[in-house]
Amino acid sequence: MDVDTDPTTTTTIPIPITKPTNKPTKNRTLAQATLKNPPFAYAHLVVPPIPTPSSHPQTTTTLDNLQVRSYLTSALRQFLGDTGAGMSIDILLVRDGSAWVRVPRADLASFAAAVTAFPGLGSSSAGGGPLQLQLRACGDWLGSLLGRDEQGELWTS
Repeated sequence: MDVDTDPTTTTTIPIPITKPTNKPTKNRTLAQATLKNPPFAYAHLVVPPIPTPSSHPQTTTTLDNLQVRSYLTSALRQFLGDTGAGMSIDILLVRDGSAWVRVPRADLASFAAAVTAFPGLGSSSAGGGPLQLQLRACGDWLGSLLGRDEQGELWTS
């Protein structure tokens, strides 16, 4: 009779015997999950400094949600037409010439290209020409774009 088909054949596997310890382990994994394709991506936009003569102090442009929305809609419309203007954009935070936005992950490349290629909109509140936004950073994970100090500030402001 063949060993592979014989139901009475048993195989023993040696199991190492370890001494039980009374020390509890400090780390336990209760659950583990892997997110390979997050649904959203994040971008950090900033107003670049306006070059001024050395005799004048450098001014900073203040932003608000409406300015950021108008700028992004114009940039996306110029780059992708009405389809781009309809892209879902969530403005998370606007503060001190800086803006954090959330876009669908699949649209991140188009969003970054549109913002980078857009020449500007209207005039800035500092009077230094058209309002321009630079893409400082973008990626799938918001935490990787921020330092530890900034993570808490982004959600509490």
